[in-house]
Amino acid sequence: MSSAVSVVIPCFNAARTLPACLAAIAAQRTVPDEVVVVDDASTDASAEIAAAAGATVVRQRVNRGVSAARNLGAEATTGAVLFYVDADVALSPDAIGNALAVLDADPETGCVHGIYETTPLIDDGPLEHYKILSNHYWRRRSVGRVGTALFALGAIRREVLERAGGFDESLRDGEDVELSIRLRPLCRIRLTDTVTGRHDDADRWRAVLGEQFRRSRLLVPMALAERRGRRPEPEPAADDAPTLTGQRPAAVAATALALGLLALMPAVALLTAWWPLLALPAGLALAGALLADPGLLAFVRRERGPRYLGFFLAAQAAVLVTLVAGAATGALSPASGRRSRATVRR
Repeated sequence: MSSAVSVVIPCFNAARTLPACLAAIAAQRTVPDEVVVVDDASTDASAEIAAAAGATVVRQRVNRGVSAARNLGAEATTGAVLFYVDADVALSPDAIGNALAVLDADPETGCVHGIYETTPLIDDGPLEHYKILSNHYWRRRSVGRVGTALFALGAIRREVLERAGGFDESLRDGEDVELSIRLRPLCRIRLTDTVTGRHDDADRWRAVLGEQFRRSRLLVPMALAERRGRRPEPEPAADDAPTLTGQRPAAVAATALALGLLALMPAVALLTAWWPLLALPAGLALAGALLADPGLLAFVRRERGPRYLGFFLAAQAAVLVTLVAGAATGALSPASGRRSRATVRR
């Protein structure tokens, strides 16, 4: 593991979690060559906390989002490998060393990222546990070679990032997925369970569903960009890896069917008195969506017990409905075509 590694932490108003994030980096068994915190115009004490911990602090005068912060962090460092970690993640002691080991084992692997542990960094209640358990489960089930890179805790070779053109600074959500489309022809991407960390996730309904809606609006534009970017000749092996998805496609399709049937009810009511019967197939479709991944439900039951499972299913239903609504909104937006074409051009 001879490559110099630079840790880059994009940070915006993270005074609550940044001390734990920096302490975990200081406790790494493989010591990074440099640690840079990019303060994205925080209004709290984030910059002071980072400086007191010995990190190099790069300040932005205005808030520009995580993509710009990550690009600025890359410019401010010199390591051959960039290890990105979000300010609300505390890495396990072997995370950096294990990431470098994966890169060293395969020169064709240009990016490796990890998974969240099942215990949150700060326990803020049942909704945060929904997020933590969901994210842990779908990442762990996908361990291996994948088509999507997630940079909350992950490493990338500098030369690969530069060839890809860095993060799209016009994006504040979905930037990982957009960059992944450009990474796939250049290198292999691996997801490993040897790189882990505890995450302080969202714990309020507005934050959870708002984030889901914003990210879902990009699903159709990104899918169009991926399709338009495909060449007619056979793809390189790196392009054959599966794209990471947090929800099963069957669950999303069943939720869309349920919402479609409910949307038809007013029109059907004008034609027949039997319109309430549409509620039955809609309910069955939504139930099918919630039961589409038995492994997830079994995992949640083992981790939190059967009483928690009811809350988890309610949260899952809300997230699936929000996902479909966001995807439909994004598909109907005039910006979708422009976004997909811009991605291909990049």
